[in-house]
Amino acid sequence: MQKIIPSNKVRIIVDNRERHIADYFSEFDVDLVFQQLKIGDFICSDRVCIERKTISDFLQSITDQRIFNQVSEIVKNYERPLLILEGNLEELFSIRNIHENAIRSVLAAIAIDFKLPILWTFDEHDTAAQIYRIAHREQIKEKREPQIRVKKKCISFAKQQEFLVSGLPNISNKLSIRLLKKFKTPKKVFSASESALQKVKGIGKEKAKRIWEILNKEYEAE
Repeated sequence: MQKIIPSNKVRIIVDNRERHIADYFSEFDVDLVFQQLKIGDFICSDRVCIERKTISDFLQSITDQRIFNQVSEIVKNYERPLLILEGNLEELFSIRNIHENAIRSVLAAIAIDFKLPILWTFDEHDTAAQIYRIAHREQIKEKREPQIRVKKKCISFAKQQEFLVSGLPNISNKLSIRLLKKFKTPKKVFSASESALQKVKGIGKEKAKRIWEILNKEYEAE
């Protein structure tokens, strides 16, 4: 654990890969301390660490399945972790060839299974303003200091796949394992026919129909 020397000025530990966002903090009374972080992108206190992702970053992390490893690590190591999703939400279902319900399943797993709060921001300026307010609250009001914490092992690749599939309606972790054993990959589970799904123990006609409808019915905004 590494501790930053206390100061009356707000300090935020920032991952080296986020240097490009530094200019957006210029209007705030803040010191940015750049370091190579193993977990998260911004550390605001001993308990608050923030993972920042643009919409494009988020979708890419679903594709390469990094998202659950990152989420697991930040949740294990910080008491009050946060995920910031930055950008136009209309692009969430349009800029990548990822099924809408796969995206919804990931968001549901993050919020429910990992209990990780998600904050939405419009752009880099909005993100910087939000991070500054969080850091100011933690350090000035709560008298907490930024600290780097790294202590626990990351979630396994298999668990990441199970979390993804268990986001489908009425699919428990046990059923997600059966589906993955049958179809081998989450992608093949999502593209399976109703009849193929019914061949898996515990997936009856109604459940298979519901899964197929969720994955294939055209989205209609409410």
